[in-house]
Amino acid sequence: MAAAVVSQENVVASLVSRTGRHLQRYNKGRRQVVGCIPYRYTKGKGEDGFQVLVISSQKGKGMLFPKGGWESDETIKQGAVRETYEEAGVKGVLEPQLGEWTFQSRTHGTDYEGYMFPLRVKEELDFWPEKTNRLRKWMSVTEARECCQHWWMKEALDVLVDRLAGQQQLDEDEVGSCSLSFQAKSNL
Repeated sequence: MAAAVVSQENVVASLVSRTGRHLQRYNKGRRQVVGCIPYRYTKGKGEDGFQVLVISSQKGKGMLFPKGGWESDETIKQGAVRETYEEAGVKGVLEPQLGEWTFQSRTHGTDYEGYMFPLRVKEELDFWPEKTNRLRKWMSVTEARECCQHWWMKEALDVLVDRLAGQQQLDEDEVGSCSLSFQAKSNL
């Protein structure tokens, strides 16, 4: 799977979050939201060889992954990258979509459509639009599952874990195949 690189310079113009819902996308009455699971590879930290970044809820009740409204003047990828920058203050490589979930908002009692992407973090910013409103914390997959307040985000995390485990297995297979090829050639 090829990763998509979305120009974040075009998405981010200031240290101010977008507000309001006048550009908000809806599908059959369901508000569409997009977000990312920011992650980084670790050496010896975390049981999976990587950590994920969670943020505090604006209302201060629990932790979650960055997400917010997908707006009509942006692509789904631009929306996911923008929300992640605004809420978590990270930039990186956006990878193929993890899935789509339909869920009900706890506060509004309405149905939403949520789309999540992995974002392999390359840069952690010191300043970002919602820095004063949110905490961010790197943690293991197990810790994130325990503290994440949304079932659909936990499912997206499981998809990411499975995907990264599959990629690691492919990488190991390729390394094994390369060394076997090298041995076969050197025996000639």
